[in-house]
Amino acid sequence: MHIDPFSSAVRPAIGGRRGAVSAAHPLATAAGQQMLAQGGSAVDAVIAAQAMLAVVAPDACGIGGDGLALVLAPGEPAVAVNGAGPAAASATRVASTGGASVAVPGLVDEWVELQAHWGRLDLATCLAPAIDAARAGLVISVALEKARMAQADRLLAGGAEGWELMSLGAGEVFRQPALADVLKAVGTDGRGAFYGGALATSMVGAVQTCGGAFAVADLNASAAVIAAPISVNFGQARVHVQPPASQGVLLAMALQGWQQGGFQARDGRAHLAVELTQAAFGLRDEVGRGAALLGEELCIDADYASRRGGPRAYLHTAGVAAADEAGLVVASLVSVFDDFGSGVFVPEGGFTLNNRAAGFTAGENAFAPGKRPIHTLAPVVIEFADGVVALSTPGADGQVQTLLQVILNWLVGGRPLADAIAAPRWRSENNRLLVEAGHPARDDLLARGHEVVDVAAGDMRFGSITAAGTWQGRPFALADWRRMAWAGVA
Repeated sequence: MHIDPFSSAVRPAIGGRRGAVSAAHPLATAAGQQMLAQGGSAVDAVIAAQAMLAVVAPDACGIGGDGLALVLAPGEPAVAVNGAGPAAASATRVASTGGASVAVPGLVDEWVELQAHWGRLDLATCLAPAIDAARAGLVISVALEKARMAQADRLLAGGAEGWELMSLGAGEVFRQPALADVLKAVGTDGRGAFYGGALATSMVGAVQTCGGAFAVADLNASAAVIAAPISVNFGQARVHVQPPASQGVLLAMALQGWQQGGFQARDGRAHLAVELTQAAFGLRDEVGRGAALLGEELCIDADYASRRGGPRAYLHTAGVAAADEAGLVVASLVSVFDDFGSGVFVPEGGFTLNNRAAGFTAGENAFAPGKRPIHTLAPVVIEFADGVVALSTPGADGQVQTLLQVILNWLVGGRPLADAIAAPRWRSENNRLLVEAGHPARDDLLARGHEVVDVAAGDMRFGSITAAGTWQGRPFALADWRRMAWAGVA
């Protein structure tokens, strides 16, 4: 019998001794637990889990894509690691798919920076579970088969005709020896094994064959940027989000708008959150202004739907959050943007490259060679007097919306975090309002003029939270019941 779990019952918060980890797939969680059991830090757990996700979810993420993380160590300021590279320096155009859509992949550089600053174990140890899984093979899920079938034309155009995945179906075993070899080389030799030598030449060749302008020189400089996050106070909490090029500031704007409006839990919370989201997304192209956007007033109608639109419909990505006994807490996301990214396949490495350059739009986010587009990945870390909580979710423009709802349910509505995560959600996209079955505000939203679209509970468009943190000195983790998220402790 083929087993394909996706959405099941509400998950509890669980506490650990050495640490705790929550990830978008049970095998990724297990890899993180293994690092914690070996004495590794929360960062080691995150690297191991992200690498495993690159093996088990090649449609959503991989070493040809991006990784963004927020790190908070006790007694130190929060740090943002942005592992998302720029467009090619010689690019003259961008596209939504193919070679002209590829930006410099930053995930491996993210690993290098994380391990150097906060790791206890070496990179080879952190990547070992993913290497073993890639060699042994994974059973293809129904979701992965559907994604591959939907993107078959793009993958074939990108040179993936020889990729074993193209001829396999759900329930069959998919082995990835080339990917295992690359991960092993990165663990032994660091970034040079990925961004230099024969593999770099192969990546450049694949991109150029598919119409892009990549050069080896584009891979020389680190794709990862370490910076201070954007932070706002929300009640008794301090909320940290990724700075540009991430659109995390839109979440900070919505939270600040809630406080400035003086809204209370009883004031039609769902409607107000929808309006704040749409108002913030109206400034999305200006995300490059960073914290300066916090000075923009979000004007909303507290009673009726404005239907101004803003958030878009696409969705992808995978999350990992972790905490350890020393109090180190990490929120992270990995992605190749669209399913299988650009569709450009690198046979020598067994992975596809991202299409992050498709994220350029207008204004501050207009395309320029060597520039980073605004990024949908938006993890969050929330700091309290008694602890720290890291949250992340997939879903592109849905990320900010899902996180906003969870935070309001939790910190305004007074619900336990597990209940706040499990509660039904809405998602604003393309001027419609998707509402998950069982949402208590569904009729109120309809009465206020929103174009409500009823959607089944567990639909992937509502995201899948991964949560971890410390509370009164004890690590804990919590996973959404949606999709295949799972939490574990050590």
